[in-house]
Amino acid sequence: MLVHDVKDPRIQLVTVTGVDLTSDMSLAKIYVTFYGERDKQEEAWKAMNNALGFMRTEIAKRIRLRSVPSLVLVKDTSMEYSAHIQSILEKIKEKECFHD
Repeated sequence: MLVHDVKDPRIQLVTVTGVDLTSDMSLAKIYVTFYGERDKQEEAWKAMNNALGFMRTEIAKRIRLRSVPSLVLVKDTSMEYSAHIQSILEKIKEKECFHD
């Protein structure tokens, strides 16, 4: 849907990393990761939030449910955190190499 139907050019370099749906299917948390420059990420975040109504309407058209869940976006920073930990580990390894 993001690739083919949402026409906002600000939505680029976005990956949906997961969806949590409540047991009563009233709420869907959509986890997204953004790539690229910070200002572009913020623009994409705003665009994604603006597109939530459209996405909910599209879900209603495509999936037969009694009621369509409300959609909430959540920034998934796990990739960013993983890269941060990796850089710390590399620095530790470099320091160990200098002391050998």
